[in-house]
This record gives sequence, structure tokens and C-alpha cells, in this order.
Amino acid sequence: MLRNSFLASAFAAAVALSASAAPEPAHEHMPAGHFMACAKACADCQLQCDSCLTHCRILLTEGKKEHAKTVQTCGDCAEFCKLASSMSARQSPWAAVACDGCAKACDGCAEACEVFKDDKHMAECAKSCRDCAKACREMIKHAAMGH
Repeated sequence: MLRNSFLASAFAAAVALSASAAPEPAHEHMPAGHFMACAKACADCQLQCDSCLTHCRILLTEGKKEHAKTVQTCGDCAEFCKLASSMSARQSPWAAVACDGCAKACDGCAEACEVFKDDKHMAECAKSCRDCAKACREMIKHAAMGH
């Protein structure tokens, strides 16, 4: 009996803690337009990063080992973009958290791709990453302001 009481108290405390840690629902304060603009930028970036990943993988198999980093960064960035796009499109209260990670991943991916200035494919990926990071930060800013 004492054990069940302890477990019930621990469960209640965990629920209270997780409820206090949950973000405030952004969709109650922000028009859907900011979410959708961000979702679209993230979806575009995911496509660019996945395409660039394939491009870099081909270059890597041709012996161009300097593309090993961009294979990793493009793949990781595409995953962040996919998450941020989905969460933004459905106006999740966690969208700002996903977009913060996405913006940071996009910064790193753009930086890695910009090293290859003469590669058009990688320049397009870098531009898409920069655009996505900007859209994510705009959405986060508007969410924080409650607009």
C-alpha cells in the first residue's frame, strides 16, 4: 500500500513537472501564415539538402574525400528541416524548438557547402539553408512576440 502511494505521488509529480516544462501553444498567439511560410522554407531546404547529399555522395565515391563532411551535414540538416516543416505546418507548440535546431543545422550546412564556391549544386543548397534559417528565426521571433 505504501509503495502504491509512493508511485502515485511520484507519477503526479512527474506529470506536474512535465506540464510546467511544456511550451506555451504558439498557435494561440500567432497567425498560421508565419507557420506556413516557415514550413515551406523548411520543406524546400529538405529537398535541397537531400539532393545535395546525393551529389556529395557521388563526389565522395569518385575519391573527393573533402565532401565527407557535407555528406553528413546535408543529411543531418535535411532531417532537421523535415521535423521543423512538419511541426510548423501543423502549428505544433514545439515548432519553435524544432525550428531553433533547424536554423542551427542550416547555418552549419550552409557554411560547409559554401566552401565549394565553384559547385552550383552546393551553392543552391547553401542558399536554401540560409533562407530556411532566416524563415525559422522569423517564425521563432513572431512566436515569442505572440504575433
